[in-house]
Amino acid sequence: MKRRLARIKAVQSLFQVDMSGTDKEEAISNVLEDNEQKDLFLDKLVSGTLEHLEEIDQIFIGNLQNWKIERVGNVDRSVIRMAIFEMKYLEDIPVNVSLNEAVDVAKSFGGEESGRFVNGVLSKIAETLKV
Repeated sequence: MKRRLARIKAVQSLFQVDMSGTDKEEAISNVLEDNEQKDLFLDKLVSGTLEHLEEIDQIFIGNLQNWKIERVGNVDRSVIRMAIFEMKYLEDIPVNVSLNEAVDVAKSFGGEESGRFVNGVLSKIAETLKV
């Protein structure tokens, strides 16, 4: 599974967990096609995001202007959470790659406005993570 596809499936899994409280293993299983195996990168994204969710949300909330995290669209929230995990904890992936991938995933699910919103929030977060 290519990393782009793993990111898409990770967002879908995180969305399920966020919306319905689905167990992460079940959520991952739900997004896999019949012939697909669970990918290590997909599992790392979902597991890592959920394991560090409290810290991720603190970073997220600290970089929202005039928004509450509850008002952020469900898909955008999942994309941003996953990207924060990737940017903060996966040192082998450049921050700009994580940011660009997240924007592309957001655009494919939510359109141009989602892409702009995700880009704005993650660009601000990327600056704070460099310190």
